[in-house]
Amino acid sequence: MTFLAIILAAGTMLALSLLAGWVLGWANRKFHVEMDPRVEEALALLPGANCGGCGFLGCAEYAAAVVSGQAGPDKCGPGGQACAKAIAGLLGLEFKESYPQRAVVHCRAHGDERLKRHDYRGEPTCTSANLVAGVQGCTYGCLGLGDCERACKYDAIHVIDGLATVDYDKCVGCRACARACPRNIISMVPFKAEVMLVVACCNKDFGKDVRAVCKVGCTGCGACAKLSELFTMAGHLPTVDYDKYLPDQPDQFLKAYQKCPAKTLLAVGTPSAETLAAVADEKLPNVIEARPETTVDNTRWWG
Repeated sequence: MTFLAIILAAGTMLALSLLAGWVLGWANRKFHVEMDPRVEEALALLPGANCGGCGFLGCAEYAAAVVSGQAGPDKCGPGGQACAKAIAGLLGLEFKESYPQRAVVHCRAHGDERLKRHDYRGEPTCTSANLVAGVQGCTYGCLGLGDCERACKYDAIHVIDGLATVDYDKCVGCRACARACPRNIISMVPFKAEVMLVVACCNKDFGKDVRAVCKVGCTGCGACAKLSELFTMAGHLPTVDYDKYLPDQPDQFLKAYQKCPAKTLLAVGTPSAETLAAVADEKLPNVIEARPETTVDNTRWWG
């Protein structure tokens, strides 16, 4: 009986194995999806960072989207223009020069420049601190606990004296820091020049209320909008029309930059030797629009 039981068990297992193999083979034929060989070729041209900056889960998904026409070839920040041009050539697409995306922090207040600060003893992350009322007077500014720094794979952003600061020699535009910031004060900006001018504030309150919580915040005076057609006021913060910006005409924004009483129009970037020589007597930066949206606006308070 024991020998017969073993034979029956072995036969049953063999039959089940054969049946399973047949089912898998049938399923493979039935549900097989032909993959465009160009997907593998496009994937080989990508840097393999899988950073998600393109808006897809990874390089493989992005490669498939580009080949299928769901995305353009210029969405890879780490790959840059060379990668975009190579993919466009592979797919026979027209390649259009675009500007590299770089991270910009719309805040300039270091630790001692923020007023009404209180000890925070919770989890040392910006995401957690952002949910606690009264951590600092400004509910828009940088919390300085380094969520962005930990998210960056390229060592391109660091918290220095309580303020997230971008190293533009290393920033590749992967957007990881922007996604990690719970207050959304980090924007991805097309750098049209080595040095850009940013609105280094996101506080949407009235000027007197801003100065009550920050020594260096924008007062919303509107001087920049009066001096340059590039600027418009969105509430109490200046914004910039990028379509009107011309990199070779710094006069468009130079007066506004020089006359800003709060000095919240801040030059950032990595100037080349040529740029430094050209602006030996004065700074000629570019201008971007701040994105004054914070998760505080959408927070549901309990109690």
